[in-house]
Amino acid sequence: MAEPQDRSNILTEKRNPKSVEIDTMTTAEIVKLINDEDATVHEAVRAALPEITQAVDYVYNAFKSGGRLRYAGAGTSGRLGVLDASECPPTFSVDPDLVQGIIAGGQIALQNAVEGAEDYAEQGKEDCIKFGLKSGDVLMGIATGGTTPYVHGAIDYANSIGCKTIFFTCTHKEDLGSNADVIIEVLVGPEIITGSTRLKAGTATKMVLNMITTSAMIKWGKVYGNYMIDHMAINEKLIDRGTRIIADIAKVDRKKAYDYLLKADKHVKEAIVMAKLEISLEEARKKISEHNGFIRFAVDKD
Repeated sequence: MAEPQDRSNILTEKRNPKSVEIDTMTTAEIVKLINDEDATVHEAVRAALPEITQAVDYVYNAFKSGGRLRYAGAGTSGRLGVLDASECPPTFSVDPDLVQGIIAGGQIALQNAVEGAEDYAEQGKEDCIKFGLKSGDVLMGIATGGTTPYVHGAIDYANSIGCKTIFFTCTHKEDLGSNADVIIEVLVGPEIITGSTRLKAGTATKMVLNMITTSAMIKWGKVYGNYMIDHMAINEKLIDRGTRIIADIAKVDRKKAYDYLLKADKHVKEAIVMAKLEISLEEARKKISEHNGFIRFAVDKD
């Protein structure tokens, strides 16, 4: 076996001077230190907002043109990509194929470490092909330490077929050697447990993925005001939530809101338009279609 590459220059691999004696601290001191370090993540993400904004626009433009978003990552990064993708269909009523996470090692790696799966750039390319990556899609590689060959392989393949590419990392972009279209560099600094990027780097990753998909969905008409309106009321909690949203937006009482929800086959978005304009489900769907899914414009009376 060849000698491993020296990664001591990578920011996420450096030792945090604040925690060099963490193994001697009391429980209260440990949790306070973790909390103090987590508090720094917010500003690190804020510094990357211009690049995050560019990434959102790539994803939104892909969505409205029939493209999709694919995450590629290994370990914690891969799991967070899969997590964000899995939350999009129930939150925004989108097809499960719209956003998907590709993780080194496949499905089993979601619960079990698959040692060495991240070490092969060619596997990143092959998994992109397996997931049907197309030129109109966006491929976002997630590698907080920046060196993962699997992610670099996925990015290189995506570039080769004309995809827009995004690279998320928590180390300096000059250490990446990546030619992604946009590099989101969130410098959270060394972890309190050296190299454990499930900590600050993982928190930063979750924050940024949330921002990208949520912002793209807002721009795509999945939200009215700050209400999550493009979902089906498929359980008791969602029926209650949907009823309250319909009542508030359409200015009707709870009983009428619930009746409209049932008439709309439990689709909150359609029920809002029906209640607001006092029209049928068929008419509501036509209105929504005419306004490309944006109900704010659909319910504005002429």
